[in-house]
Amino acid sequence: MDTQRLILLLVFFFSSMMLWEAWQRQGQPQAGAVAPVAIQAAAGSAPGAGNAAVPSAPTFAASPNAVPVTSAAASVAAPVLKVSTDLVNAEISAQGGDLVRLELLHHRATEKKDANFVLLDPAHLYAAQSGLIGAGLPNHKSLWKLPANALELKEGENELRFSLEAAIEGGGKATKTYIFKRGSYLVEVEYALAGVATPAGAHAYFQLTRDDKAPAGANAMMSTFTGAAIYTEQEKFKKVDFVDFGNKSKHPVQADNGWVALVQHYFVSAWLPANGDREYFTRKLDGNLFAVGVVVPFNGKLTAPLYAGPQEQDKLEKLAPGLSLVVDYGWLTPVAAPLFWVLEWIYKFVGNWGWSIILLTVLIKAAFFPLSAASYKSMAKMRVLTPKLMKLKETYADDRARMNQEMMEMYKREKVNPLGGCLPILVQIPVFIALYWVLLGTVEMRGAPWLGWITDLSTKDPFYVLPIIMGVTMFVQTKLNPTPPDPIQAKIMLWMPVIFSVMFLWFPAGLVLYWVVNNVLSIAQQWQCNRMIEGAGLKAH
Repeated sequence: MDTQRLILLLVFFFSSMMLWEAWQRQGQPQAGAVAPVAIQAAAGSAPGAGNAAVPSAPTFAASPNAVPVTSAAASVAAPVLKVSTDLVNAEISAQGGDLVRLELLHHRATEKKDANFVLLDPAHLYAAQSGLIGAGLPNHKSLWKLPANALELKEGENELRFSLEAAIEGGGKATKTYIFKRGSYLVEVEYALAGVATPAGAHAYFQLTRDDKAPAGANAMMSTFTGAAIYTEQEKFKKVDFVDFGNKSKHPVQADNGWVALVQHYFVSAWLPANGDREYFTRKLDGNLFAVGVVVPFNGKLTAPLYAGPQEQDKLEKLAPGLSLVVDYGWLTPVAAPLFWVLEWIYKFVGNWGWSIILLTVLIKAAFFPLSAASYKSMAKMRVLTPKLMKLKETYADDRARMNQEMMEMYKREKVNPLGGCLPILVQIPVFIALYWVLLGTVEMRGAPWLGWITDLSTKDPFYVLPIIMGVTMFVQTKLNPTPPDPIQAKIMLWMPVIFSVMFLWFPAGLVLYWVVNNVLSIAQQWQCNRMIEGAGLKAH
């Protein structure tokens, strides 16, 4: 297999992948209304995250009594508490005490670079909700009393703790306490009852509600997953598309461990309850909204951590087992994860992700040097042999069997294996594709500059310089490789650099940088092999 065939294989792979994902999006039925077993609709409530239905007690509960649905009238223009820390600006609504907006101060918006990125977002009705299940207990439709209009984590303070209160029917009160910590995207949410006994069979639920619209910056050339993820030790990491919400066969239901999350490119929000009995659920709600969550027993006091922030792999794994899997490399995870570890290790020394990509590409090229050398030598020999093959084709144009026989005799006589470059390249393809997903999926690339005009390796080159250079290097590679005997194939290979350049116009600059460096190194290696083979003669080894 020569480089032309490798290029065709890569084109086929990426095209097939994109067509499959497009078919999945278009061919699946639209998510319709689900008739859930353990959920009650809010009668007369308007569409919106705050009006999402309240889960009932799970099926394993001793007393699965549904929570009475409170009036939605008070939800209109509910007041909010604004919270500021060193990492986030948050807004907590009086309705439900829900976290309805979360602005990440150290990450810029995808399209408006002068603004901060907003993860939990009213525009997507994206909120972190929670409540209690039991007679008279408040839920995410209840009105809670806010402690202030605004609170701030001040200099010298490591923790900001505050409580919301809600009255309980028949006396007593419930408190919902938020704990924000300096330098952390982890927020603890604590429920407690005072002045009243915990109802029998009481439970707490924690859910994430969102519409199914793709986040800003998504495009067909870089299709990434947006949806739910549920993890348990028994069934491991499970992704759930919005169209599958409400289908219990698509995810774990009952477990005594794990977590639940909503995932999008670069960012994640996840409820991380402590180990113990739980029931996971996904629901299709009114107004094109979707909810994923977990229900756990409540004995009068309970704390559940909420992580909402970037998918920083080293930090996620420390928070909960398997949480780093939200950075999804698919079936190539065993290859991609070590590649990212090496990339991150290089970054610690050079302090620039662009140069780290270049050095990683050099290391990969060096690791595969023996295999690459065998492949390039084979192509160099085929390049020398091409004129003779063309002559055979002309001589035996009307006798294909004789032509193939003469070609095999020539390969044997000249000691050339026409497939000599196939296996070495096939071995490298999984590594190349894994690195593609590493550079596409790691949030560390987001907003990371390289040099000059490349100010963000996760977005396209604003002046398209790298894609053009990549096209030029591909054209040079084509000229260094054997000319295909088929004229149509030869013309296709000449157009391939143009096609790839157009494709890569919208790819992240970090990906194109990797491809350019890899091409340049390949050109140098192929040129050297060609020079040696052509200078020493075909039979020289």
